[in-house]
Amino acid sequence: MSHGGADGERPAPTPPVSREPSGHQLRLFLVLAEELHFGRAARRLFMTQPTLSQQIRALELRLGVDLLQRSSRRVDLTAAGRALVPEARELLASMTRLRRVAASFAREARGHLRIGAIGGEASMPYTIAILTELSARHPAVTVELQAVDFVEQVDALAQGEIDAAFLRPPLPPGFRSLHLATEPRVACLPADDPLVERAPLTLADLADHLVVDVPPQAPRTWWDHWVVNPRPDGTPVRFGPPVGDIEAMLLAVARGQGITFLPAAARDLYPRPGIAYVDVTDLPMSTAALTWLSHDGDRPALTALLQAARAVLRRGAEEV
Repeated sequence: MSHGGADGERPAPTPPVSREPSGHQLRLFLVLAEELHFGRAARRLFMTQPTLSQQIRALELRLGVDLLQRSSRRVDLTAAGRALVPEARELLASMTRLRRVAASFAREARGHLRIGAIGGEASMPYTIAILTELSARHPAVTVELQAVDFVEQVDALAQGEIDAAFLRPPLPPGFRSLHLATEPRVACLPADDPLVERAPLTLADLADHLVVDVPPQAPRTWWDHWVVNPRPDGTPVRFGPPVGDIEAMLLAVARGQGITFLPAAARDLYPRPGIAYVDVTDLPMSTAALTWLSHDGDRPALTALLQAARAVLRRGAEEV
């Protein structure tokens, strides 16, 4: 396979041009250097032999040196060709690493997340684990954690003031959630209530007690679920004064204005003078969830948060 002129001699290479060799040309050269046969190399590369020959000649012109000694029977590497083989391999490997690094940054989520947390949810182990995982996976995502009260937990999400929230379902329509944990609920009573000494209790034991209420702007179905209204026998709950957040609720209980129901974790999160936490055998379990608006799930930073949460949950399931 000769590029020779009329006298059978190959012309001397032209002076090097200013363009650098392409990665494609270097890959073709390395395959040909392994095969030392244009036909076999062309078949391996799924291209025609003339096209391969043209590409190799173009590479030689760009480099300004002959890489191959061609004859009708065989192809050999020149001294320059042998010297360039390891350099071409290293250059292609560097280009692969460069693309890999660039791709990792292209995939890395960036942005700022405002995350709400009701009550003690910011201190729960799953919340801490998820935010730690998010930081490790996507250090370019910054997080601002905000406490939300009984009204803000839904309003702030609906109005875009926060991007996601660690809440306690049930939730209104239009929200999506990822279940994080399940735990018992307990009754929160004034410490001097005679029923404290009779624990564990049933909902029937608490039938005559007022229950602290929430503001009318808070989701009613959510609060009815939490206080089991109506009770299993159909009796409606009698409500006391409304309160806006957990601290106000605990103060109302301590003052004897009503009782309330909270996740069992409240025992550790909210030990307060004047209140007692009591087991209630027929209270439904409490669930915790990471919540977001249905139409926001494709935002990169929020997607990163959800991926971190799912990774934590998978790891927890594997450890059980």
